[in-house]
Amino acid sequence: MSYVREILREVSYAFRSLNRHTPEVAKAFKDLLEAALTKGKLTLREKELVLVGVSVALRCEPCTVLHIKKALEAGADPEEIAEAIAVTVLMGGGPVITTSAKAFKALEELSRK
Repeated sequence: MSYVREILREVSYAFRSLNRHTPEVAKAFKDLLEAALTKGKLTLREKELVLVGVSVALRCEPCTVLHIKKALEAGADPEEIAEAIAVTVLMGGGPVITTSAKAFKALEELSRK
């Protein structure tokens, strides 16, 4: 199984489990997600690029993979995503460089499709 597919499978399991055990929390999170990603002054593409950076900075591997996928789906190109990752490394320093390796791995895998 590919790196990305395995991570996305884990994310899906987490959301299904949250919904099964605490449906009210899952619904609240889903509502927040939809509200935050609704087009406003920033496009969905721009918001997903921000989310890539935040995910890398927080060192959330599943979040990073998911938002790289979503950024590509929203029309971001691999170079824009790589630049968002690079800016995050600037702000996060050494610890974020290790997270960026997994982000670049996901970007390379998702960009090949």
